[in-house]
Amino acid sequence: MDFQQQLATKITKIEQLLSAYLPPEQGRARTVLQAMNYSVNAGGKRLRPLLLAETYTLFGGSEQVAEPFAAAIEMIHTYSLVHDDLPAMDNDEYRRGKKTTHAVFGEAMGILAGDALLTFAFETAAKGLELTADATRVARAMGLLAKKAGIYGMLGGQVIDVEAEGNQNLTLDQILEIHTLKTGALLEASMMIGAVLAGADEEDMGKLERIARNIGIAFQIQDDILDLTGTMEELGKPIGSDKRNEKVTYVTLEGIEKSAKEVKRLSDEAVMLLHSLQKDSEFLEQLILSLVNRRK
Repeated sequence: MDFQQQLATKITKIEQLLSAYLPPEQGRARTVLQAMNYSVNAGGKRLRPLLLAETYTLFGGSEQVAEPFAAAIEMIHTYSLVHDDLPAMDNDEYRRGKKTTHAVFGEAMGILAGDALLTFAFETAAKGLELTADATRVARAMGLLAKKAGIYGMLGGQVIDVEAEGNQNLTLDQILEIHTLKTGALLEASMMIGAVLAGADEEDMGKLERIARNIGIAFQIQDDILDLTGTMEELGKPIGSDKRNEKVTYVTLEGIEKSAKEVKRLSDEAVMLLHSLQKDSEFLEQLILSLVNRRK
């Protein structure tokens, strides 16, 4: 089976997993449940649950304990996108070729759907306690999920990004800090949680954190490149938003050619670190490289 077939098969399993963990649309709060499910089911690469599940398997994990965490991390990622699209933030009407959550359900319900997804994510992750006898690993994984998603991770990066709006004097270091936190932190959580649940040692945990950080920065730089070179059909959302909003990006400062080289350098370094784990990581390696060359 080639990489694309493997990827499609694994994503199908993740979609089935998400469906199993999403809440039924019933009761007095039915509207927000519909908005939650609409948001998660809008599609996407499912990169974070994929990285979590693959890392868990890479380190010999064989229980179902990683499943609720894989669902939870996609819920957290989705909540961040729902809030990112709100009128007070990026004010986007489309994502992945579909109407954004607030555009369908209204701004108030968009806010509540994001809040609900974040809260429900931790309720979901806690179900891992029912699937393993090692509560210590689950507790550590919960702590990682909270830290990397919160003020010292993704949310912190979002804060810096919002406050940087309109600042035409952003430095490369400031942009990299935003990318590291806003994009990289949840990818770090994905790989580190998979490893923690499987019992990886501290040295390998450190390597995985660096691998995921490189992937996150490379992913975001590539995203900025695609915002200039992609099409609406490819990306499923309007292009050129960074330029219209006069947003300073890595590409703004370094140019497309140099930015593309940095994406490759970061990805190559991530692959090198992956090899140093001395495990059968062929699929993960191909996944990393596919992100570099993606057009959407």
